Amino acid sequence: MSRYRGARLKISRRLGDLPGLTRKKSNKISPSGEHGQQSRKPSEYALRLEEKQKIKFNYGISEKQLLNNIKIAKKVQGSTGIILLQILEMRLDNTIFRLGLTPTIPAARQLVNHGHILINNKTISICSYQCKPGDIINVKDRKSSQKLVNNYLNFPSLASIPNHLEINKETLTGKVNGIIERDWVAIQLNELLVVEYYSRK
Repeated sequence: MSRYRGARLKISRRLGDLPGLTRKKSNKISPSGEHGQQSRKPSEYALRLEEKQKIKFNYGISEKQLLNNIKIAKKVQGSTGIILLQILEMRLDNTIFRLGLTPTIPAARQLVNHGHILINNKTISICSYQCKPGDIINVKDRKSSQKLVNNYLNFPSLASIPNHLEINKETLTGKVNGIIERDWVAIQLNELLVVEYYSRK
């Protein structure tokens, strides 16, 4: 398990707003650490590394998983950066987060791992499962699962649900209607720099 267990707010201060990692906001403006006050111009490598770190921490994936996703994205016709983001956004843990059923992606991952989620009436406990258009996502019809998700729904994370998803909050049922478009990706980053980072390896 490559899950990050450290201080999330420190990462958010260093890399900028990461909606999938934490809802907390810091009052401090400068990055964390004793060198946070320095205003030295970052190198090209540092810029690419930072964009790569944003993806890793926001989606909660390991270096190996990110590299594998980039290899898959390169085989598909189209912009590698956009396809990479689509692959990551269509992961089950991220889809649950974007439906508003959990406040963060780590919380969504916990729901999936503990068997609270059904896809097309089958229990799926794999966070990296790729959701497809037409998939129906349900919260298990048991008291503990429903109570947990209803508590999360009282404190929504993102303001709007992407146009490729729809949710019925009464029945706790979500539906995937298509593939996410680039404009609806919540995290602010330059995905081309991530592709360039790995192309030089």
